[in-house]
Amino acid sequence: MNKEDIGSTEALGLARLQSDRIRINALLTILCLLFVSTLVRGMVFEVKTGKGLLPILMAYFGSMIAFECVMLGWVGRALRRKTDLSQADLVLTVFVETLFPTAGIGLLILTGITNPYTALVAPIVLTYFLFIILSTLRLSPMLARLSGVFCAAGYALTCFYVFIRYPLPLVRQAMQPVEYYLGNAVIILAAGFLAGEVARQIRSHVGTALREAREVERLNGELESARFVQQSLLPRETPGLGDYDLAGWNKPADQTGGDYYGWRQLADGRTIFVLADVTGHGISSALMASACHAYVQASIAQDSDLDAIVTRINRLLCADLASGKLVTFVAGILDHTSGCVDLLSAGHAPLLLYSAAEDRVHSFEAHGVPFGIFRTLAYGPAQKIRLAPGDMLVLITDGFFEWTNAAGEDFGFDRLHTAIRAAKDFSAADVISGLHAAVASFARGTAQLDDLTAVVLKRLR
Repeated sequence: MNKEDIGSTEALGLARLQSDRIRINALLTILCLLFVSTLVRGMVFEVKTGKGLLPILMAYFGSMIAFECVMLGWVGRALRRKTDLSQADLVLTVFVETLFPTAGIGLLILTGITNPYTALVAPIVLTYFLFIILSTLRLSPMLARLSGVFCAAGYALTCFYVFIRYPLPLVRQAMQPVEYYLGNAVIILAAGFLAGEVARQIRSHVGTALREAREVERLNGELESARFVQQSLLPRETPGLGDYDLAGWNKPADQTGGDYYGWRQLADGRTIFVLADVTGHGISSALMASACHAYVQASIAQDSDLDAIVTRINRLLCADLASGKLVTFVAGILDHTSGCVDLLSAGHAPLLLYSAAEDRVHSFEAHGVPFGIFRTLAYGPAQKIRLAPGDMLVLITDGFFEWTNAAGEDFGFDRLHTAIRAAKDFSAADVISGLHAAVASFARGTAQLDDLTAVVLKRLR
């Protein structure tokens, strides 16, 4: 037996104990109601039984309740220790529990509360079926069948006792012919085997559910590992750029996402920063985002011209992108000596530039189509932007402005521009935090349906 089989067996054993605890609580509830009902009948209404028999009835129900309480403690202790009960102990408990209805019929007969043959069809006979039905919660076909066998045997033995103990003329005065009582025993036995089949079906479904839950747990673990790997591809430190402040941030909608950002210093001393958004989110998009990271690093290592870098990345990605998958991409190269930024977008828009002198946000469209459409397409020329003190370039994915509130209203571009202007005096990292806070406040608890990624470049002075 491999580890997974052992784990499944242990999980099924714990599920059986939890189900058995529910069964015992249900029995205790019913028994307590019967106890109170009998007490009221005996003390208030003084029924035919009279108060003399009340202590006997209370002892009968009390012993049943006490036994189930012991069982409840037994099962609870096993759950805490995560160990199942032995088969012998389970069979013993089934035998003891099924004695209760038989003992109740015997009590009616021996105390003379009712005619012996009437006792054999009294409402207490129905409690056999109660124990049999609840036995399905043990999640054991064998124990459910045994419950039916023990109940049928107890009822049949009680019938034989009545037939032998009381004179034959009394049989003719009974409520039903003799074969009716024997038929009841057969029905009880059949109910036990039917309960066994129900228990088998329940056990099968529980086992399937546990295996699926185990598989989900395994997949979640792998997704968490994938998320860790993907997050490790993102920059861990912000580069020192003198008068410039650069920050990035990512929050996937699922455990893994399809967005990517990064930066790196080129051989000529300039700094390149990129942001990519693969259509969709989840595992497939995360894989493509990781591929995008690899191709960015490979392209940067071979060239420092932005047009050539973007064109090369598209060519490499086109060979890997699945049908229907696209990547929007934007890259910028900062020359911190002149304050000039070369900016080139492959389908990624809007590109937002805050002008401190105008206290206004300018929005630019993409310079070319997304990656994955035309393999031989040449991108360029790049847009040139000069950052003045206080200016900042804001690159974000559409998860920000497409996030909707409960009314179905998008955050939109106007609110986005307002949030950027409100954060104009913040650091680059705080600008991103302010944008996220503004969107989250607008959404008011609605689910994040798309990945959120942002890169902000700000000139300090």
